[in-house]
Amino acid sequence: MAVQMSLFSRTRAPTCPGARRARPSAVRVQATLLPLPASETRSTVDRLKKLRLITAIKTPYLANGKFDLPAYDALVSHQIENGVEGLIVGGTTGEGHLMSWDEHVMLIAHTVNAFGDKTAVIGNTGSNSTREALHATEQGFAVGMHASLQINPYYGKTSKAGLLNHFNAVLNEGPAVVYNVPGRTGQDIPDDVVMEICQHSNFLGMKECTGNSRIKNYTSKGVNCWSGNDDESHDARHSNGAVGVISVTSNVIPGLMHKLMHGSPDPQLNADLKELMAWMFCEPNPISLNTALAMCGLARPVFRLPYVPLSRAQREKGAVLLNKVQEHIPGCKSVRVMEDHEFILVGRH
Repeated sequence: MAVQMSLFSRTRAPTCPGARRARPSAVRVQATLLPLPASETRSTVDRLKKLRLITAIKTPYLANGKFDLPAYDALVSHQIENGVEGLIVGGTTGEGHLMSWDEHVMLIAHTVNAFGDKTAVIGNTGSNSTREALHATEQGFAVGMHASLQINPYYGKTSKAGLLNHFNAVLNEGPAVVYNVPGRTGQDIPDDVVMEICQHSNFLGMKECTGNSRIKNYTSKGVNCWSGNDDESHDARHSNGAVGVISVTSNVIPGLMHKLMHGSPDPQLNADLKELMAWMFCEPNPISLNTALAMCGLARPVFRLPYVPLSRAQREKGAVLLNKVQEHIPGCKSVRVMEDHEFILVGRH
């Protein structure tokens, strides 16, 4: 049987069969993780820039609030089987902000180990602290992630010069998607900052959440973009130059989102999915997604606080929408509204 090389496989230096390794007379320990040189990341950057459908993957939990890795692996397997080309691990949707950094890096490492030869693994290692972002990004690349997701410093904000210094520092570590979502960070990344950082050899593109007019402006100037809004992603891809979408809804219907992003425009399918997409964001993400996956039997009904499930009225509305697309929800045997007492809320984990 021929050996099939993965799109994201890593090569090792060849060794001679039976050869014994010469023992070095001294061992030199490099105490600091060095950034990946551009010569080693160029082909990876070129491939990653072309990914049309990237899922911001959900992190499921056990009843005690710890990671449910078998459920996670099943979700990821469904994604890959239905055409998803990349994963954001520990993003907003995956609740990286509710994880310790140890948990976060472990989940990236697990994803790389289990699925890194089948899909792109993009670890959300950004932070409002440049020190933390650099350290987490170094760790993420050390365990094998293909790229990082980098948010602009939030809450404390900073100046344009501060943004440029922050992004250049993290881009020096390796390939990265820069994430602009001012509704969460409280600060927009200005166009002139984007036009400067996009010159960096490790810049993959923007995950842009401010709308398609912004995306069109960037793509017309050669800046690679992914839509960060599911409901706008079809038009972003087919009318505004976006390469694709970094999606929440693809956790539930990966095959249909793949269809929206690949091939010819499909305005009818896009229109048919609009109501479901709107419901997926009726409360701040990932509340609806967490509730939907529990209702579909794909994740335990466990929420790390401060997230809580949707109200019963919203669950009833969602059940109708999910039933309409049930045949396209991998692994879903039925959709249940569920009772309030079935959900587990975990404050300490």
